[in-house]
Amino acid sequence: MAEKTKVVEVVPYDPAWKEEYLRIETRMLEIVGDLIIGAEHVGSTSVEGLWAKPVIDIDLVMESYDQLPEIIRRLESFGYMHQGNLGIEGREAFRSKQDDGFMKYHLYVCPQDGKGYLEHIVFRDYLRAHPSARREYQAVKQRLARQHRYDIDAYCEGKTAFVQSILQKAGEE
Repeated sequence: MAEKTKVVEVVPYDPAWKEEYLRIETRMLEIVGDLIIGAEHVGSTSVEGLWAKPVIDIDLVMESYDQLPEIIRRLESFGYMHQGNLGIEGREAFRSKQDDGFMKYHLYVCPQDGKGYLEHIVFRDYLRAHPSARREYQAVKQRLARQHRYDIDAYCEGKTAFVQSILQKAGEE
């Protein structure tokens, strides 16, 4: 089970998030770089100017699920626990079992054609390209963070309709 956020806090964009992502990516490439075809900074911290929960999201992209058993083995040997897909097809979650010196982050391993991965990319790229959508999403997140400060599940559920509307708009472009 993923570690749940105890207090939902949305903070102003921090340019240091890019650097922190690169630090985490470098470490992941050292561990499984030969087994993946890429790594992507996704989630709100990957969108310049967007307020976010200060948690880096990283997708490690594999060609297919054929690589997953070896990726799991390697990550486990470096102190990561495989958590399964946590209810989202096309995405495998991992959590570090020790303090690894990074800010809080979510690590996912995804097949290149996986729904979870493709939606992460489409959503991120749409927000990067559409400032009005980015501002609207920020307002939604700020409102939900105030309303559901101690309920991460309600916060996440509250974002669903907006996220789905963006994915639909992106599909129409």
